Amino acid sequence: MSGSEHVLDWVQRWYGSQCDGDWEHEWGVAIGTLDNPGWSIKIDLEETDLADREYPRRQVIRSDHDWVMAWTSGKVFHAACGPGNLTEALTLFRAWATVRGGTGASITP
Repeated sequence: MSGSEHVLDWVQRWYGSQCDGDWEHEWGVAIGTLDNPGWSIKIDLEETDLADREYPRRQVIRSDHDWVMAWTSGKVFHAACGPGNLTEALTLFRAWATVRGGTGASITP
């Protein structure tokens, strides 16, 4: 992973590397909007190298529109964030996914 690689490019590459003719028919990546306002992210981990890893629930709330939370549950990485925090939330997934044997990336305010 290049440190300068944009996180969206990295997520696209990660998703593409999971697609094996079967995985993409059952699992995937979903990015939606929230009415808070904000973003929601759901990344299926089933049948990936990350399936058995845990990301304990963490959250940082800086203001009504500047916040991020992330966690794993049921072999799914979840994140929710404010309207300007989508890149930050995806970066949390990338940091966690690229650390070998760790339990998650830290979130600092």
